[in-house]
Amino acid sequence: MIQNTLVSKLNNWRVYTFISSIILCALVMVSCTSDSSGGGTYGTTPSNVVVTAQIVGTSTQFPNGDGNGTVIFNISAADATSYKISLGEGEVQDVTSGLYTYKYKTSGTNTFKIYVSAYNGPNFASTSVTLTLYVAPAGIWADEFNTDGAPDGAKWGYDIGAGGWGNNEAQFYTSRPENVIVQGGYLKIISKKENYLGSSYTSARLLTKGKFSFKYGRVEMRAKLPSGGGTWPALWMLGNNIDTSVWPACGEIDMMEHKGNDLNKIYATLHYPGRSGGGGDSSNTTPNTTATTSFHIYSIDWRADAIKFYVDGQLFKTFVNSASLPFNQNFFLIFNSAMGGNFGGAIDPNFVSSTFEIDYVRVYN
Repeated sequence: MIQNTLVSKLNNWRVYTFISSIILCALVMVSCTSDSSGGGTYGTTPSNVVVTAQIVGTSTQFPNGDGNGTVIFNISAADATSYKISLGEGEVQDVTSGLYTYKYKTSGTNTFKIYVSAYNGPNFASTSVTLTLYVAPAGIWADEFNTDGAPDGAKWGYDIGAGGWGNNEAQFYTSRPENVIVQGGYLKIISKKENYLGSSYTSARLLTKGKFSFKYGRVEMRAKLPSGGGTWPALWMLGNNIDTSVWPACGEIDMMEHKGNDLNKIYATLHYPGRSGGGGDSSNTTPNTTATTSFHIYSIDWRADAIKFYVDGQLFKTFVNSASLPFNQNFFLIFNSAMGGNFGGAIDPNFVSSTFEIDYVRVYN
């Protein structure tokens, strides 16, 4: 009887094992043919991939957005369980939902190619969409010159001395209030005819070296230029490495230069190895109103591939930048008003005094 009982139990165990194996195989088959998320058959290549991009803040006035940079992506595909989206400015995101919101950072109006891949396991299908978007630049540094007195010492230093450091200029640069002062909402650089430490004229040269520098961005300045034969106002920049990389290897970007002897012609020039002195890469334009009697906005858009120069929003020079040039490092700002010299030319013997007025300077990313 004991033997019969053992045989019966053994047979029951074999039946139990057989049934368990059938159930296990069924579960494995289910797991191999479907996805727990309900997104479709596992291993099936997705199809009908569709992506739409909604720019937040569009209107008739702002067809590419109001500048906030936010875009809502809506992605769909048959049999997809996840998505990968390449956003066009170097960032790639993995998302499980077909609804994704992204805030772009690259300022200006730019066209991006967006690539989207829909995945199911290792299999995927892709599509793309083109997006033209306006992103308002974000300010990273500015001086509005709204506090009367000396320029803000946290932002500005001075070059002091005569001769213009190789330009044969006639003035002596000082930091005296007689030559530089913030007054009535303007930075005023005053060039004067006077005998001072061996020079016949005085003026001022301010710079942000050691206090602020930046790489790439938009610079905007509103200014009214001094008048008189021999005046030479300039808004410009030098490479931060000038102490170790001798000019012009450090690079120089002249955003605005003007000669009182060539009234109302605005120059933009770049200096770099092979383009020094009078051989700089230069262009000029003429504003609609006289630069010495009206304020104008002088600006540049500086990027890795190009530097663009504007007066009152009108593009007049595009310089092709490249990795072989020195315009891919930090630069600092310089404001000055020289007298005479290699570029300024002969000084009017009747010149007494003239003021270079700067309303503001703003730097954006």
